[in-house]
Amino acid sequence: MKEQIWHQHYDPGVKTSLDYPSYPIASFLEKTAQKYPDKTAIIFGGLAPGVGEQHEVITFSTFNKLVDRFAAGLQQLGLQKEDRVALYMPNCPQFAIAYYGTLRAGGIVVPCNPLYVAREIEHQLKDSDAKFAIVLSMLYDNIKEIRDYTSLQHVIVTNIKEYFPGLLKLLFTLTKERKDGHRVNIANDANTIWFQDFLKNAPETPTPVSIVPDDTAVLMYTGGTTGVPKGAQLTHGNVVANAFQSLEWLRGGGSADGQEVMVTALPLTHSYSMTVSMNLSVFNGYPQIIIPNPRDIKHVLTSINTHRPTLFPGVPNLYNALNNHADVKAGKYDLHSINLCLCGAAPLPLEVQEEFQRITGGKLVEGYGLSETSPVSLANPLNSGGRNGTIGMPLPDTEAKIVDMETGTKTLGPNTPGELCIHGPQVMKGYWNMPTETGNTLRVDADGKIWLHTGDVAEMSEDGYFRLVDRQKEIILASGGYNVYPRDIEERLYEHPQVMEAAAIGVPINSSNQRAKIFVVLKDGADVSEDELIDWCREGLAKYKIPKYVEFREELPKSMVGKVLRRQLMEEQEKTESEEKEANGS
Repeated sequence: MKEQIWHQHYDPGVKTSLDYPSYPIASFLEKTAQKYPDKTAIIFGGLAPGVGEQHEVITFSTFNKLVDRFAAGLQQLGLQKEDRVALYMPNCPQFAIAYYGTLRAGGIVVPCNPLYVAREIEHQLKDSDAKFAIVLSMLYDNIKEIRDYTSLQHVIVTNIKEYFPGLLKLLFTLTKERKDGHRVNIANDANTIWFQDFLKNAPETPTPVSIVPDDTAVLMYTGGTTGVPKGAQLTHGNVVANAFQSLEWLRGGGSADGQEVMVTALPLTHSYSMTVSMNLSVFNGYPQIIIPNPRDIKHVLTSINTHRPTLFPGVPNLYNALNNHADVKAGKYDLHSINLCLCGAAPLPLEVQEEFQRITGGKLVEGYGLSETSPVSLANPLNSGGRNGTIGMPLPDTEAKIVDMETGTKTLGPNTPGELCIHGPQVMKGYWNMPTETGNTLRVDADGKIWLHTGDVAEMSEDGYFRLVDRQKEIILASGGYNVYPRDIEERLYEHPQVMEAAAIGVPINSSNQRAKIFVVLKDGADVSEDELIDWCREGLAKYKIPKYVEFREELPKSMVGKVLRRQLMEEQEKTESEEKEANGS
């Protein structure tokens, strides 16, 4: 790869260009199982009342055999190459088995957010034209409600407890299922089978399928935070390349093949967790601690304390929650095994970063990615720690540039905000059945390179560090022609010792003359007034950035990975403004 200005900041030993194997994704599990047959692949369990941490262990050899059976079972039901298979469940061994099994059978994985209600899952199933669905029993009613309106031919139902250890399985049955009435009866539902019965009835090995790097592996739907969710077509080549790029980056921080232990707490239905947690672990022989609910902070803490993981991909709100947990402050958990952490999905406040590093003694750096880039595209170097307040630099074989927001054709110089564009082997091949949107997002330059136009506003320093400013659609249009970036205000608020979380938007909505409104969640026991917060901002921000309105909340709306949804706050504000106008007769 051509030498780039940012290569000077790479950690020693990190290559600027890599050789990527042409194997399909699922073949890496087979190779790892051959290399480490008896090594732990998956640790899964939870907290049993009055007993503590209980977990089950699955070896790589067993994992691979389960994947073989799952793939063969799909083929037995009639799956053809490139048929779509929806995975509608939280983190659990069944997700990993179904993911690799679908790919080994030649299918395309469609990860579905387990927080989706029936209407939302209906849209995704229809758009992807999924023929198969693997669904958690507690979510099965949503599938039943919309099944007749979709192309689903077969549904496989699984229970979260299936890979719990014996005691935890019993306690779950006695307490959770009986108390909440979560027992599901599928006896009269056509073409519907329990996960374990499906595996038991499947052949041991699938029929081999020819898969090339450009074949679609995953339809990774965008979060919909800036519009209708779109299915990013990630190929086998995209996903493999991004796993190898991420591994090379971790090696710069001292990571060793087969020597790490991973925390898989972020939802596997999100591309970040899929690549950096699951695929990285499978490709390189890491045991991964699979946690169904990242909001169960006590479970996360107990798992770290018990299993001593070294790698912990996360998002700012997860690290922030750990930092502020009362038991962490009291020293009840030992988090010092954590060594390397890549943070994505949202801007990482400096205060959160520094406190987490103080608590763990590990390295936490900010990176950047999108569903369309499999997802990691830029990151701060792990050994040096990079530069605070930036998203670092492009990964190996990845290029980035800043273009003007008006035409998207003019490359801008250093320290000038514009739209961030990315070129690399991890960039999707297009949106599923959306040629216009694909053409708007993937554009070919004069040299024939395909660039992904992200819609994010960023700037590059003179020596090659990139700083994310904000999303174009979320910029606050202040009077006097000034653009106010919400992140600037939020960073200032996070510096306040009594602020837990913060978000900023521009009001009135859809106006060219806006003032900032901030939404704030205070730490437990905090007592701060609106005027005090505005004064705090006045001391650290330019006059045109100072918020005019303050709203205190118990919590902020978040995506499944913990990203604060400014768009939802804007929609709520727009509804409020509309109701006020109607009440005033205007």
